[in-house]
Amino acid sequence: MRSWGKDSLPTSPTLSPLAHTAFLEPDTQRNLMTDLIRSHELLSRAESRLLIIDMQEKLVPVIDQHTEVAANCGKLIAGAKILQVPVYATEQYPKGLGSTISQLAEHLPTRLEKLEFSCLKCLNWGTSSDDPEGRFKIVVAGVETHVCVQQTVLDLLSYGFRVYVVADAVGSRRPLDKQIALQRLASFGAIITTTESVLFEWCERAGTPEFKEISRLVR
Repeated sequence: MRSWGKDSLPTSPTLSPLAHTAFLEPDTQRNLMTDLIRSHELLSRAESRLLIIDMQEKLVPVIDQHTEVAANCGKLIAGAKILQVPVYATEQYPKGLGSTISQLAEHLPTRLEKLEFSCLKCLNWGTSSDDPEGRFKIVVAGVETHVCVQQTVLDLLSYGFRVYVVADAVGSRRPLDKQIALQRLASFGAIITTTESVLFEWCERAGTPEFKEISRLVR
């Protein structure tokens, strides 16, 4: 039976690159798999930033399922710090809407104040190609989904960023507003995801001290 080498893989228009590895000897398969590039759809800690939008004292209590939203924002912040993903936070007119809720504020020493609903101006990130570290994937959480989150995500998309909206870490006062906003954002290219998906994509593998810390977060 013929044994295929790494540089002589059989090709087929109906098979994915991974499917072709089935023709290889086991040792060659293992070597090749270590060199494979991950899907560009997946998050990477080296390419990511986390943005927490307007989780403030007078906003959060009126948000539908606000306890879950706040808890998941906390998990994202903790996971980002474990995995060295930069974290940014904003506050909408804090004189009127209060500061960031205490359970998150202690982990977010720097919060950018704004009056515009979109965070684009206060973040001052430029375009996706302007960051020297190549952090063009933005994970977004916070409130309200149909106002500040939605406007920020659409602006970031227009500047070339790849944006991941964490469905269980964003919220609105009315469920319908959240539902329609997520549908709209998805239709314009945002990726709708969940807290655990984000954390484990950042983590990437088991068997490390980081994995143990991340696992404790999601128990």
